[in-house]
Amino acid sequence: QLQLVESGGGLVQPGGSLRLSCAASEFTSDYYVVGWFRQAPGKDPEGVSCISVNGDSTEYADSVKGRFTIARNGAKNTVYLQMNSLKPEDTGVYYCAADSRPIDPYVCSASTDQGYDYWGRGTQVTVSS
Repeated sequence: QLQLVESGGGLVQPGGSLRLSCAASEFTSDYYVVGWFRQAPGKDPEGVSCISVNGDSTEYADSVKGRFTIARNGAKNTVYLQMNSLKPEDTGVYYCAADSRPIDPYVCSASTDQGYDYWGRGTQVTVSS
């Protein structure tokens, strides 16, 4: 069974950067679309970004476009989320998720968490001065 482990969260000042990592047990052997989601205290979960099987297709929430970049390293079974120009409203628990049976593995969507059937436990990101 696929296992996902997030890392890289922490406390950062506004304007700072963090790189989150999602390490998986077996990305290279199956077709997994991967997404990042976050949940702030008292708010509903929000899709942040996603990446297709081959990495050619990505999607970002409007709130993070131009600041966050998602990438995958197949050799390392890892998906990264580079977060720059962080804002206090980026604070939350960030979760990595994988869709093991995508309808189309060469596109992705993070507008909904439907289809993502494997989830990590999350990593806390706090943006505060």
